Amino acid sequence: MTRLNRDDLEAIAERAPVVSVVGDLLLDGWWSGAAERITREAPVPAVDISDRVRSAGGAANTAVNLAALGARVRLTGWVGDDVDGRALVALLADAGVDTAGVLLLPGRTTTTKTRVVVDEQVLMRLDDVGEDSLGSDDLDALLAAALEARRGAAAEVVCDYGGSFLAHLREALASAGGRPPLVVVDAHDLAPWRILRPDLITPNAREAAALVGSAGPSPAGADEDRVAWVQAHAGALAEASGAAAVVVTLDRTGSVLLTSTEAGAGEAGARETDPGEPGPDREPVISHRTWARPGRESNASGAGDSFVAGLTVARASGFALETSLDLAQLAADVVVRRFGTSVCSTADVIDALHEREDAAWDLDELVRRLDEERARGKRIVLTNGCFDVLHRGHTTSLAEARALGDVLVVAVNDDASTRRLKGPTRPINPVQDRVGVVSALSCVDYVTAFGADTAVAIIERLRPDVYAKGGDYVPEMMDETEAVRRIGGHVAILDYVKDHSTTLVVDRIRSSLASTSADAQEQDDAAEALP
Repeated sequence: MTRLNRDDLEAIAERAPVVSVVGDLLLDGWWSGAAERITREAPVPAVDISDRVRSAGGAANTAVNLAALGARVRLTGWVGDDVDGRALVALLADAGVDTAGVLLLPGRTTTTKTRVVVDEQVLMRLDDVGEDSLGSDDLDALLAAALEARRGAAAEVVCDYGGSFLAHLREALASAGGRPPLVVVDAHDLAPWRILRPDLITPNAREAAALVGSAGPSPAGADEDRVAWVQAHAGALAEASGAAAVVVTLDRTGSVLLTSTEAGAGEAGARETDPGEPGPDREPVISHRTWARPGRESNASGAGDSFVAGLTVARASGFALETSLDLAQLAADVVVRRFGTSVCSTADVIDALHEREDAAWDLDELVRRLDEERARGKRIVLTNGCFDVLHRGHTTSLAEARALGDVLVVAVNDDASTRRLKGPTRPINPVQDRVGVVSALSCVDYVTAFGADTAVAIIERLRPDVYAKGGDYVPEMMDETEAVRRIGGHVAILDYVKDHSTTLVVDRIRSSLASTSADAQEQDDAAEALP
C-alpha cells in the first residue's frame, strides 16, 4: 500500500491533471443571523440576517474542490441567465474552473438552496428549483461541450443529482469516442449509468441499497454491521453498476472500497493493475477501508463533493486506489469541520496530514483522553509493534484491529527497543517517521511511542478492552497476555498475512540492490575489456 504524504500532494499539483466535470449546477446560500424574538404573524423565530455567503453547489462544488486540489477543471452544465447564475459563474471563474462549457440560458431559473442559520444551527432551507427540461438545441450544445471537455482529459466526473439534461446525454456520452482513462460517476440513482461502464462509483449507503434493491444497512446499527452488508452485496453492487470499483461511504463513519481483485489498487502510477470489470469468478472484495473523523451533521454539506474530488484527482494523477481513497477521506474530514459548503485545498490536506503526523501522544495525556472515550461508551483496542517499513501485512492487521472496537491505539517501539528486538541494522526509519506513517492511517485514532521490549507497562496504563496482536503469535507465548487478563481485557489474535513482513521487504530491497550492483560491475568489466 502507498501511504499518502506531502510529496504525493505536491506531485498532484505538479501534474495538474485535466478533469472534465459534467453535471447539475446550483448555487448554495448561507444566511446567518440572530433570532431573539418571535414574530407576531406566527409562532416562529424572526431572524435578523447579518451575513450572506454564496458558494458553488452540486457539480459546481465538485469542480471547485478539484481545482483547489490541483486539477485543471473543465465544467459542463447550465444555469439561468439571471443574477444567481451569473454569480455562480463568477465564483467558478474565481476558483480557476474553466466555464467555457457552462451555458447561461435566458428565461431559466438557476437552482438555489439557501439555508437560514442561527448559532450554526440550520433553521430551514429554501429551495428555488425552476423547470429544468431543455430544448434540443440546448441539449446539443451541452453534449458538444461535454465531448470537447473530454479532449486530453485524464478523468471525467459525472455528477447527477436528478436533473433532466444528463438523462438525455447519458447514451451519447457512453457511445461517443474520446473517453478519458478514468470515469467516475457520483449519482443519486446509479443504475442508469451502468451504460457508461464507469471505473469508479461513489454511492452512500442509501444509494447503494437502492442500486441493489435492498432495504440497506440500518443507520442505527453498528459500523461493522454496515460493512458486512456491503460485503454481502458486493457482487450485486458490481453487477448492477457495471463499475470496476465501488466506494461506499457509510454515513459519517468512513468508506469501504470494493474491487474485483486484491491487486486492484496496486502501487502509485500502476494503472495496469486496475481491477477491470468483475467477472463470474471474480467476486468483489473489500480491499481497503477508511474511518472518518466525524463532524456535526450541519457541517456535512458538500462533504461528498470534496470526497469525490479527492478520490478523482489522486487517481487521475496515477496514485493507487487505496492512496486515492485516503486522500478522499481526508478531504471530507477537513470540510465537515467547517460550517457551510466548504472547499478542501491542497494546503488544507497538508495541514491535516501534519496534524496526524505530529500526533504521537504523551502517555499521561493519552490516558486522560481514553478515559473520556470510555465515558462515552467506546471500546478501546490496543496493538503495538515496530512498524519499521509499512507494508500490506501491517495495514491489513491494523484495519482488522480497528474493527474489534471503537478506538484503535497503536504503541510504536522507539529506536532503541526496535534495535534490541530486530537487530543492529534496524530500524530502517526513525521513530518519528514510523509514528507519522501509522498516524496517517485513517483506521488509527491514537499513536504513542514506548521504549520497553514488551507492551506490559503500556497495557497496565491504558487498560484496553482488547489487546490485538498479529497472527504469527499465540496468547500463551506473549508476556502481555497475563497483563491483559489482570485488567479484565481480551486478547485477540489477528489473521496472519502470509509472505508480508518487514524482514522480507528489506531482504527484497537488498537483493535488488545487490543484483543491480552486480549488473553494473559486469558492464564496467565488459567496457574495460574492449580494445
